[in-house]
Amino acid sequence: MPGYSKIVVPVDFSDWSAEAVRHARELAARYNAPLHLLHVIERWPPAASVTDELYPMYHQYVERLNAQATKQLDELAASLSGSIPITHVTRAGNVPDEIVKYATDEHADLIVLGTHGRSGLSHWLLGSDAEKVVRTAPCPVLVVRARAPAPLQTSA
Repeated sequence: MPGYSKIVVPVDFSDWSAEAVRHARELAARYNAPLHLLHVIERWPPAASVTDELYPMYHQYVERLNAQATKQLDELAASLSGSIPITHVTRAGNVPDEIVKYATDEHADLIVLGTHGRSGLSHWLLGSDAEKVVRTAPCPVLVVRARAPAPLQTSA
């Protein structure tokens, strides 16, 4: 089994990403690897389509989302405290693209990604961020799917 020296786990604060965080934390502890928590704020509508009149409002909205995500990541990182170094960041953009870009920029060895496990029509209509990450990632991707996810425990 290969060793890992940097693990990225995208977090959307859902129960599915909590399950991915649990797996990533175990791997990080096993390999003494830093854990990078990444939250991506989906830019919608795309910034290029926001009119000049709406841009200040849109920019404030994205700033509010970023502040809220940063606070939640601070709390999550504190709950995971222990011997594992934890870094957390927020990005804005297309979710799969930003995950792959961050993993590339940080020279990650592994991405641990939660998935909702959509299938059929909903998968076809909505696509799969996990699938897009798997196809374009610069490193192995562990996709974690939980049938009945349990909330993340906040005590380490």
